[in-house]
Amino acid sequence: MPYLYQDSKPRAAARPGGARATHSSGKGYEELKQECLRTGVLFEDSDFPACNSSLFFSENPPIPFVWKRPGDIVKDPKFILGGATRTDICQGDLGDCWLLAAIASLTLNEKTLARVVPLDQNFGPDYAGIFHFQFWQHNEWLDVVIDDRLPTFKGRLVFLHSAELNEFWSALLEKAYAKLNGSYESLKGGSTIEAMEDFTGGIGEMYDVKAAPDNFYEILEKALKRCSMVGCSIDTSSAAESEARTPFGLVKGHAYSVTGIEEVSYRDRQVPLIRIRNPWGQVEWNGPWSDNSPEWRSVSPSEQRRLSQAARDDGEFWMKFEDFKVHFDRVEICNLTPDALEDSTAHKWEVAIHQGSWVRGATAGGCRNFLETFWTNPQIKLHLTEKDDGQDDCTFIAALMQKGRRKLKKLGAEMLTIGYSIYESPGRDGHLGKDFFRYHPSKARSKTYINLREVSHRFKLPPGDYILIPTTFEPHQEADFCLRIFSEKKAITEDLDENVAIDLPEPLHPTPSPQETEEEKQFRALFEQISGKDMEISAEELEYVLNAVLKKTKNIKFKNLSLISCRNIISLMDTSGNGKLEFSEFKVFWEKMKKWISIFLQFDFDKSGSMSSYELRGALKAAGYQLNNYLLQLIVLRYSDEQFQIEFDDFLNCLIRLENASRVFQALSVKNKEFINLNIGE
Repeated sequence: MPYLYQDSKPRAAARPGGARATHSSGKGYEELKQECLRTGVLFEDSDFPACNSSLFFSENPPIPFVWKRPGDIVKDPKFILGGATRTDICQGDLGDCWLLAAIASLTLNEKTLARVVPLDQNFGPDYAGIFHFQFWQHNEWLDVVIDDRLPTFKGRLVFLHSAELNEFWSALLEKAYAKLNGSYESLKGGSTIEAMEDFTGGIGEMYDVKAAPDNFYEILEKALKRCSMVGCSIDTSSAAESEARTPFGLVKGHAYSVTGIEEVSYRDRQVPLIRIRNPWGQVEWNGPWSDNSPEWRSVSPSEQRRLSQAARDDGEFWMKFEDFKVHFDRVEICNLTPDALEDSTAHKWEVAIHQGSWVRGATAGGCRNFLETFWTNPQIKLHLTEKDDGQDDCTFIAALMQKGRRKLKKLGAEMLTIGYSIYESPGRDGHLGKDFFRYHPSKARSKTYINLREVSHRFKLPPGDYILIPTTFEPHQEADFCLRIFSEKKAITEDLDENVAIDLPEPLHPTPSPQETEEEKQFRALFEQISGKDMEISAEELEYVLNAVLKKTKNIKFKNLSLISCRNIISLMDTSGNGKLEFSEFKVFWEKMKKWISIFLQFDFDKSGSMSSYELRGALKAAGYQLNNYLLQLIVLRYSDEQFQIEFDDFLNCLIRLENASRVFQALSVKNKEFINLNIGE
């Protein structure tokens, strides 16, 4: 699948107020709704039709689904009934507990919920069968419209539903998220933090509970007080353990929500408790402090009311914090704003966003294990200039996200294993080469390479300049990515691959040589043989000459030079404007081509006769061209083969086109300068 360069200039974080309409008609929610009200026809979403392709991409539905509107399922449908609460989320026959855990956390913050689920929607007089929801995607808020036809079996919702049978906001939210990702099946399996970030635009952090810091309780307490979204899970050791129940009523490989953390007064001492919710709406912890455990008999009724403790089989339960640390393995926190969790003072963080791509043969170099290609990955420079208040270091969070992989599931795409490394800058501008990474260790790196949508970590480094290298683990893997840098103080970021520069030697002018070398005599003889009496070579004659000579050149692989290429050469070298080359012009071109052959051989590191496309950046720079990632990726797509190799004829064609383009550019620049000078003079 083609991944082309994304503009990676730093940009401000997106704000939800200006969510972009996504319907293929180009119309927004209000316009589509008014259209339906005018015509008296309920909305039907052609972008996400009520058919099997919206449900599954790898299988046929296991049961005969019937798509029904809420009014066809119950007599009195409501969008939200008695407020949107975490008990409105009950899992259906879809493996998206990670999403449901995030939705449950979303209900704990009214302001955040209202942003994702606009609350001015209902089944009242202005009902038109259309609803909308807003999601954050890669630094952009999107407004997703859907119709309200939902998959049912025997008159009941098949997937996410509310405990109240006539409440539909949660089922419609799941449908909108399925549309965003291509189908319901695309929602199978995931990380809670992924949905949390899509609901907030926040920044995620993951904790290994068994290796959590000593102040982990305070971290969670502060996160929940700041309305951060928190999820947790238990690891599995094999696929067979997925959703296996432990003797204590917990489910392995299952996503839970953390909905509260409190200390309770118990027998004259304070006991730290944590409240967990299973999105199934049932199956609960049965150990100490569970719903019907004897510990609650020693807690006063007022204290129980404060903790909203009730013995209901609703999937929500309290447990002792120490037991939580024993039984759970992972905690995911999505900070709605990336406020530091280490101290009690909220900070306003600076945010910079970079969009980019890993493209096979050009910028998909893999991790540091693959030194030969690692240096070709995108490189972002980070200037840390201001220390944290009262500290000697600068704090920042680097979050690397691969884009759109869930939506590409139907094409066979999986989450790639991604991560990043951070190096101290050597103090020079431009893309760093292979030798730098050969001899310099990284200063910091992501904790691990992992096949999650996003990898993030918090760092403290001394002020200075650093180079961040986002990569996939294996080379040659393609994806678009979004890199977010959150810093406590102003940090300046720049892409080292953005500049385009041309540094060519002054063009040589044909001059007669006083004494011809043996090589020149041979070329003159061949030139005279081909050119005839006029001593000038046409494009057709040049094609014959160059193919005859280059096929005899040792150490380079060469297929054939086309007539079009030869016309481009003549356009480049013809000083008289007659469309042909004289011998002196041909000599100048030959000197140029000898230099290009030398560069080609220099960058053919394995002496195979062809050059790796990953070396093209260095080869072009040696020839006088510094290209940005966009141009480099286009050239690699055009000139390299399936094995990421470039033979000499393709390298020659590339240089001829670049030099012709640079001449045009320079000519236009001169004319523009003359025009500006004339206007200034006036």
